[in-house]
Amino acid sequence: LIFNPFPFIDIPFTMSHRKFEAPRHGSLQFLPKKRTKHHSGRCRSFPHDSDKSAAPHLTAFRGYKAGMTHVVRGVDRPGALMHKREVVDAVSIVETPPMVVVGVVGYVETPRGLRTLTTVFAEHLSEEFKRRCYKNWYKSKKKAYTKYAKKYEDGAKDIEHELNRIAKFCTVVRVITHTQVKKLNLRIKKSHIMEIQVNGGADTAAKVDFAKALFEKEITVDSVFAKDENIDVLGVTKGRGYEGVTTRWGVSRLPRKTHRGLRKVACIGSWHPARVSTTVPRAGQNGYFHRTELNKKVYRIGKKGDASSCRTSADLTEKGVTPMGGFPHYGEVNEDWVMLKGAIVGVKKRPVILRKSMMNHSSRKHLEVIDLKFIDTSSKLGHGRFQTA
Repeated sequence: LIFNPFPFIDIPFTMSHRKFEAPRHGSLQFLPKKRTKHHSGRCRSFPHDSDKSAAPHLTAFRGYKAGMTHVVRGVDRPGALMHKREVVDAVSIVETPPMVVVGVVGYVETPRGLRTLTTVFAEHLSEEFKRRCYKNWYKSKKKAYTKYAKKYEDGAKDIEHELNRIAKFCTVVRVITHTQVKKLNLRIKKSHIMEIQVNGGADTAAKVDFAKALFEKEITVDSVFAKDENIDVLGVTKGRGYEGVTTRWGVSRLPRKTHRGLRKVACIGSWHPARVSTTVPRAGQNGYFHRTELNKKVYRIGKKGDASSCRTSADLTEKGVTPMGGFPHYGEVNEDWVMLKGAIVGVKKRPVILRKSMMNHSSRKHLEVIDLKFIDTSSKLGHGRFQTA
């Protein structure tokens, strides 16, 4: 409280400015800022499996970033300033060819976390899956899983025994899936393999039956996600190499006349302790970090072969999602695709993981039904004037 010697005069309570203090630049929660080991994304956690009444379902999917465009949509949010008006949104297109289920893993809960009990693979595995097992495919004998496939002879007793063990002892069931990169024009032949958790079902046996029924079958993205759903995107950001403190941490530039450069940290610490603290911004690697972004809204899911997948109620032109001349650095989108609001991590062609949201949504913004009026398909190189050829 301020002592007021003249109580009949009102002294305004103003705080003095802090000349030599400021909030720190950059978050320390992202340390160490080093290149990731998980080049195609890693799902560290899945949505909590709490609803026993729901049917067994998958909780994630993998896609490949194609590029960005923009859409015009009507806002349906009563009470908001933009209600019943039109807005332009940037959207990302992720190409999602069907994935193939090739196995199932059972986990038991221990005091130290989940532990793998056993893994069961399907009888027939594709070449693009087996390629991932080898460093050098053409020099190898290509014998991966040939002995394992013999377990399916004589009624597959070993396989059934392992599946029963999963149903009896495990609490978490995940399927092993791989992408079909041969359907894309990415010049890679090794598929990307990932585990996807199975949620729902009355008990573990229901999850195992669901997983076994999917063996060697394709799963499509519209069987996992739906329009207007909020999902999380996991992937690796665009690499920017070795960069200085101004770009990497966002520290202020020094005055123009500074000796030996001005894009620096002025003081990197006191004389004692005679070390540079880990909290002081330093130059180093920027980008190519693993990041998870929450709550990206699904604006539309397109199907392969649908020539009018970008038709709307206001724009009846028959056109697909590929813009004029293709997506720069990517090409044409010929498989299933997902349209997400805003930007997502990574460069073009980068594999990203789409995961069901970890939270229950209640805000009006998250529950809004999206009504697209127009999807832009003009050229993304230069000032595109034409929507279709």
